[in-house]
Amino acid sequence: MLAADPGASIASIAAEAGVDRRTVYRRFDTREELLAAIYVSRLEAIERAIADARLREAPVTVALHRYVENIIAVNRTWPVDLTRMLADDAIRERRDASVREVDAFVQRAVDEGTLRAGVPDGWAQALLPELMHLVVRRMPELTDGQAADLVVDTLLKGLGPV
Repeated sequence: MLAADPGASIASIAAEAGVDRRTVYRRFDTREELLAAIYVSRLEAIERAIADARLREAPVTVALHRYVENIIAVNRTWPVDLTRMLADDAIRERRDASVREVDAFVQRAVDEGTLRAGVPDGWAQALLPELMHLVVRRMPELTDGQAADLVVDTLLKGLGPV
């Protein structure tokens, strides 16, 4: 609901969840507390997705596919506005650590020859999350695995003739 309407009220969120708004207020004193809990849950899911992908240890293509599939699942489960999430310093610091981990992995993929060297700095790091967000928004009929196949294939091979 918050993905569709970031300004959704507690009452409308509670109604969508099938509970009374007082039930929500028993757990969260303010709307901001509810949002913070959602952002922390998304961040924890991202951290688990990165850890599960084994970006430092697994072969690059295996780690890449696991990471992409995991993050697609996170994006589908927690489709919240990331800019609001980054307003909290503690959350931003944890998110930045996750970004650094993925950036180091992308550099590893370049160093090992899985991704092409010589493209502008940061291009692969910018393209990867955009492809994941695009497949979540435009291809909801694909399973997480199928969506990951498409993203990884597009990232590694592009759209030119095979």
